[in-house]
Amino acid sequence: MRRRGRRRPLVWVALVAASVVFLYPFAWLLSASVKPGEQVFDNALFPQQVVLGNYAEIWRAAPVAAWLFNSVAVSLAAALTATVASSLVAFGFAYFRFPGRNALFGLVLATMMLPGAVTMIPVYLIWNEAGLASTQVPLWAGNLFGSAFYIFLLRQFFLGLPRELFEAARIDGASYWTLFWRIAVPLCKPAMVVTFVFELKASWSDLLKPLIYLRDPALYTLPRGLKALSDQFGQVGEQRWEIVLAGSVLTTLPMIIVFFLAQRHFVDGISTHRRTG
Repeated sequence: MRRRGRRRPLVWVALVAASVVFLYPFAWLLSASVKPGEQVFDNALFPQQVVLGNYAEIWRAAPVAAWLFNSVAVSLAAALTATVASSLVAFGFAYFRFPGRNALFGLVLATMMLPGAVTMIPVYLIWNEAGLASTQVPLWAGNLFGSAFYIFLLRQFFLGLPRELFEAARIDGASYWTLFWRIAVPLCKPAMVVTFVFELKASWSDLLKPLIYLRDPALYTLPRGLKALSDQFGQVGEQRWEIVLAGSVLTTLPMIIVFFLAQRHFVDGISTHRRTG
């Protein structure tokens, strides 16, 4: 107990130091976004002059509202489809006993070893053949087939559930869908939230797919729109980095809010995964 009492201040100091390191870039971004253009890169954490008009300027310079709506729609669709599809596949691997189950699951996990750049061109050709290459559909519809990482994560949670619950429900006449929807999903709600938040964040901050598929500025997501703003205001003679940084803050804030709203379920999901793993 004495050793723990002595170590606790050191742990707090280490945590505070790590927090400062991780928070400093965002603090700098927030500070630079409210500075005049000539003071953006002066390395001062506290601005000498606060210019809130940078945020009003970005709304006038670009259709930020439309980009925000597109990002919300695409991210929610991607997170929902990834969570539902991956949980269905994960439950199948956890509950059903069939020949070759482990080999098939290993094959699913092996797809995690494929870099995204390897499948980028074949996937684009598939969407192009379907006539959807210039729409927002490729940004989320690929999740209808699940994700190997999320399948692995959710399978571990489902394996931690007592099998007797499912067997008793089967004796009472419950269907396989009832086992999944009425028993597995409520008991693994934290894991579902973790999956949803992970994919929501990944889709929200994704720039590569919008760069590949989106051509119409009206369909841009926030990261793609921010890239367009950077190309516009980052050129020599037209440099207005304060506008670009204000857009970066607008892109970052929603995910911070989502994390704080889902923090309890997120932490519960991670701790439950450690116990069941």
